[in-house]
Amino acid sequence: MNQTANWILGIDTSNYKTSVAVVDSEKKILCDLRKLLRVKQGERGLRQSDALFQHLENLPPLLEEALSDGRNRDIRAVCTSDRPRPVEGSYMPVFKAGIGFGQAVAAALQVPHYMFSHQEGHIEAIRAYSQFAEKEAFLCYHLSGGTCELLKVEPGSLTKIGGSKDLSMGQVLDRVGVKMGFSFPAGESLDHMAVSAESPSQDLKKIPADGLWFNLSGIETQCGRKLEELRKNETGQESLVRELFDKFVKILIEITEKAADETGLDSVMFAGGVSSSRYVRRRLEQYFERSSIEIAFGRPELSQDNAVGTALLGGRRIWR
Repeated sequence: MNQTANWILGIDTSNYKTSVAVVDSEKKILCDLRKLLRVKQGERGLRQSDALFQHLENLPPLLEEALSDGRNRDIRAVCTSDRPRPVEGSYMPVFKAGIGFGQAVAAALQVPHYMFSHQEGHIEAIRAYSQFAEKEAFLCYHLSGGTCELLKVEPGSLTKIGGSKDLSMGQVLDRVGVKMGFSFPAGESLDHMAVSAESPSQDLKKIPADGLWFNLSGIETQCGRKLEELRKNETGQESLVRELFDKFVKILIEITEKAADETGLDSVMFAGGVSSSRYVRRRLEQYFERSSIEIAFGRPELSQDNAVGTALLGGRRIWR
């Protein structure tokens, strides 16, 4: 191995995508490969066994491409996501695929193998390229297909202080989208609808908040009932989707202002696939540009599932 190399290989095997990435010591992304897992039309996700099998199929060609063109000679560490969140008892079988391949590649290249949670990777993929890169403490939303949490980020720790008590925003979007005939995951398709809708409907109730916590199952039920009424009314569906996104924006504003007041932290970052929504980002940026609260979004492609953040976390260990 080239002793002057400073490249890190990252692997992430979530319930949505198989991801492999290579980054260098300047945080430049040298390789970012992803393959969406296959979900049958009309279904709202995958069983863990099915997702694990697809990861095992996807990883060999992705790793072969990532390590081609001599990149294998310059890898100083291999990093994998090993669990959903950095807390005791957090576990999902899908991460076993990445761990196994990561250990094998690291052993073959005779480099260290590091493991981090999927959530930590999501946050680092945004943080590393944002104005929060050097901040010691800030608030962070992790809004994805399976997670809807407000976190207090401090050196060496992530503390959940708020978020949804039941469904995630991503789950609501996927369930509503599948009912409308979109393929899973459906968030991006609904985001396009929200952006193009001329106006929101007036059919949904406010998302109820309890301190820094809220529930989303009620609004998912309301959307389902309204879609039954609308049937093939595409204009009505677009307006409903826009109102759903508006309700998400309003609860995020409410919780953000409460959290900033309670914690004294006025820097808030958004990570996870839902935060890649153009509609949500635009509305939040418009609101907070008049506020003392500073918010940060990342590049949309890095808000979605990826292995870049996992690789960057390994780089922190190697390059510090």
